[in-house]
Amino acid sequence: MLSFTGSLKVYLAVEPVDLRMSFNGLYGQTANVMKERPESGALFVFTNKRRNRVKILNYDGTGLWVMIKRLEKGTFSWPKGVAVENGKLKLAPEALALLLDGVDMREGKFRPWYQR
Repeated sequence: MLSFTGSLKVYLAVEPVDLRMSFNGLYGQTANVMKERPESGALFVFTNKRRNRVKILNYDGTGLWVMIKRLEKGTFSWPKGVAVENGKLKLAPEALALLLDGVDMREGKFRPWYQR
């Protein structure tokens, strides 16, 4: 189980990326597209076109982490049609936890595939 503190910065890449990328590719996306420093300690969240996978890039002070979640069914609720700068959207840590838990943030309800 992951927990996210209130002081943690979270940046969501609004456009999908090729999730075959790992450390170096996601590092490049963070630096070149999102215009952020991966070493900042923030979480950088990416998804694929089908929105059934999420990868998170994080630098913990000693090295890079890449975390991935694959849904067995359903999709993640991802922002669309939002005015963003540099392809990213800043999220509160609580919003990331809701997104990863299957809550549709646009309507404030669980996605149809979600079960507790």
